[in-house]
Amino acid sequence: MKVALLGPQRFDPSVAEAAKAAGVTGRFALITAGWQEREREDDELSEHLGGRTVNLALHERADDVFRSDGELRGAYRARQLRFRQLQDFYRIRLEHLIESARVIAHRAAPTELLAQEQEWSVNGIRVLDKHHLRQCERVRTEFQKEWAPLSRGRVAWHRAELARLLEGCDAVAIAGGHVASLLNRLQLFGVTDLIGERPVFAWSAGAMAVTERIVLFHDDPPYGVDAPQVLEPGLGLVSDVVALPNPEARLALDDAERMAMYAQRFAPATCMVLPRRSWVLFEEGAVVGSQRALTLHADGAVADPEAA
Repeated sequence: MKVALLGPQRFDPSVAEAAKAAGVTGRFALITAGWQEREREDDELSEHLGGRTVNLALHERADDVFRSDGELRGAYRARQLRFRQLQDFYRIRLEHLIESARVIAHRAAPTELLAQEQEWSVNGIRVLDKHHLRQCERVRTEFQKEWAPLSRGRVAWHRAELARLLEGCDAVAIAGGHVASLLNRLQLFGVTDLIGERPVFAWSAGAMAVTERIVLFHDDPPYGVDAPQVLEPGLGLVSDVVALPNPEARLALDDAERMAMYAQRFAPATCMVLPRRSWVLFEEGAVVGSQRALTLHADGAVADPEAA
């Protein structure tokens, strides 16, 4: 399966270039559910792809499902509340661990001792991240087991419609927007199974959603704290990658200490930085092409993903 992760597309799109590199010339199914109420405003994207597109309207379809199925709507809201509660507890613990790691990194101590203590700091954060991911996965699994949404009438009807639309498409394009909303709609309709082996082109929040774990990050946020947070497991179409799109606005790439922490914390996964006009193409999990994408290394260096 071919999967391309791309940087932001709004002002300077590059998805057509990535599609050409992947050998895709046919019709695209568009997933713009992360745009929520604006999901049908896809004219510019469609034009960039030569008009060969059909919008799957997942957000609109989810609204229809929840209007039609009050029981599922109530259960879904309860599940989302549980996710928010888990995220809140996780964030409280995470902020303290990250702050202590920063303090320890600047203590005066023999080099070997300091290196050991910094490693313990990173390991503590990793343990918390893994615990949070397990908690989220448990909630999602229990919800699927109890409610089996794919078998419920209105979801099944829309899923059949989606399968019919996808029959005429050669690839899938997943846009950005609100990452949690996007992921929830993708999972509500079991879109991963419907995509099959079609190439996937995903950018911004879409790139985050197709990886194994979604990481929310902002090194200089307009409000709140700057601790990168694991949100929940993603779709897993790309393994061992943490997607970090839009670094121009969100990453302090010139701060080697901070970049090193990203790389060390999420290792052995690769932190993939996706600026404007960037793309990196995976085939069966291996990088087979890239443009302007970057990776973070354990020493804080930033490099080309294809560099040896």
